[in-house]
Amino acid sequence: MHPNESWLLLMLASLVAGVQNALAGGGSFLTFPALLFAGLDPRLANIASTIALFPGQVTTGLAGRADVAGAEGLSFRMLFGISLVGGALGAVLLLVTPVSVFTRLVPFLVLFATVVFAWGSFFRKPAAHGAKPALGRHAAMLVQFCIAIYGGYFGGGIGILMLAALTAAGLGVRVAGATKNVLAAVMNASAVAIFLVQARTLPWPLIGCVAIPAIVGGQLGAHLLHRVNEKVLRIAIVAIGVALTVGLFLLK
Repeated sequence: MHPNESWLLLMLASLVAGVQNALAGGGSFLTFPALLFAGLDPRLANIASTIALFPGQVTTGLAGRADVAGAEGLSFRMLFGISLVGGALGAVLLLVTPVSVFTRLVPFLVLFATVVFAWGSFFRKPAAHGAKPALGRHAAMLVQFCIAIYGGYFGGGIGILMLAALTAAGLGVRVAGATKNVLAAVMNASAVAIFLVQARTLPWPLIGCVAIPAIVGGQLGAHLLHRVNEKVLRIAIVAIGVALTVGLFLLK
């Protein structure tokens, strides 16, 4: 493929990823393989995808900040701190993981993220109104910390993981959705900061090629939010995840 065509494909994938993140999540299922296809190794592709998608996460979090809240017995400030620390720890773990080791882990990480996304999209049952939270204060703190570490390390499926955890801790779906958007930006903020300081070389042209279309796609997704069949979109995201998982296992 001609280099210009590969860049065009990367920009198109990033535009669609921005739309996906605004509508249902799962944008990294497109940007990560697109950056692999552009020639980056898996670890650097993961870092570049995290940095490039971060601005869109910030704008999404700010848009829904009025609905943000903490869970019962667990303030939003505490969730904020847990996410910040966990995201930083995950980023450090990624940077000290040899490329060869991370390359072997990637198919399993993508498989895990795909299963989590499919479960959250089609099989997770919402908590009954007025039911006692399934997660207590300390359990919710531990779960959020683990999600934050995973988010800083790889990040695929963190939205669904947090939505499940926050609703299990007693938040309503709408509030949990707004809260997880902010917390996703928080954990990735610490990861991005560490990547910028510690990563020796970053593919800035590719990062810009992903970031700008993804921001545009996010704005488009906001307008399409009530017009697109979300179930079809979620099916498409799961299909991408399955195809990517199979491809990565075959290439091992």
